[in-house]
This record gives sequence, C-alpha cells and structure tokens, in this order.
Amino acid sequence: MTRAQVLYLHVCVALTALTGIVFAWMKYGMHSDDEFSVVNHPLQPHMLSAHVVVAPFLVFAFGWIFGDHIWPRFRQTSWPRRASGIWSMMAILPMTLSAYLLQIATNESLRKAMAIAHWVTSGVFVVAYVAHLVMKPPRKGR
Repeated sequence: MTRAQVLYLHVCVALTALTGIVFAWMKYGMHSDDEFSVVNHPLQPHMLSAHVVVAPFLVFAFGWIFGDHIWPRFRQTSWPRRASGIWSMMAILPMTLSAYLLQIATNESLRKAMAIAHWVTSGVFVVAYVAHLVMKPPRKGR
C-alpha cells in the first residue's frame, strides 16, 4: 500500500468509527429530560449525518486498497497479520450492507435487525482493524 492509501484509510476508519461511536452514545447512552423529544442530544441528528457522509469515503478506501493489499494478502497462506486481516475483511460486506439497508428500511423489525447487524459487524471490524495495526510486522531478513 502507498503512504497515501494508508493515511486515507486510517483517517476514514477513524472518522467513521468516531462519528458512529458518538452517535451511538448520544442515542443509547444519553436520555433527554423532555419525554416527547425524539433525540437525546441536540447534536445527535448532526452526528448521524456526519457518519452517513463520512462512511462512503471509507467504502471507497476499501475499494482502493482491495487490489493492492486485501486480495493479495488474503491469497497468501502464511502472513503474521492474516487472522486480523481476515476478520476485518469478512466484516466489511455485512457492515456496509447493513448500513445501507438500515437507512432504507421501513419495517421496524427489519430496521432493528439491521441496526444490530451494523453495530455487531462494525464492532468486529474496528476491533480487528486495531488488532491488525498493533501486531508487529515481520522483521526483514528472518
């Protein structure tokens, strides 16, 4: 991967995760004093909007690194970061699909199912991605 790809991917993952976590905290962790309020914090709709705007840039990043990094490493049978890479890779499709379906779902039970799927797969992706980054790279010459 080029430095530009690495930097772009890290920024997109960080912004998407941050906006998603803050939105989730506002929606599920906060409670409004107004019993008729549909939001728990005045910035909650804006945080969701930021998440929805930033996330497609992350999807682009996945496409950008797929041919250079994801697919070639997946095809290698022995690679030190293979497990965390596979966990990250396997979470991308359900994380992305559940996000899009969550936005268009009109049936309440489908919307709840997509929300749960999105939170679970996003959590798996973020944990696997961080693990993928913190693992030591192989030493040259060994």
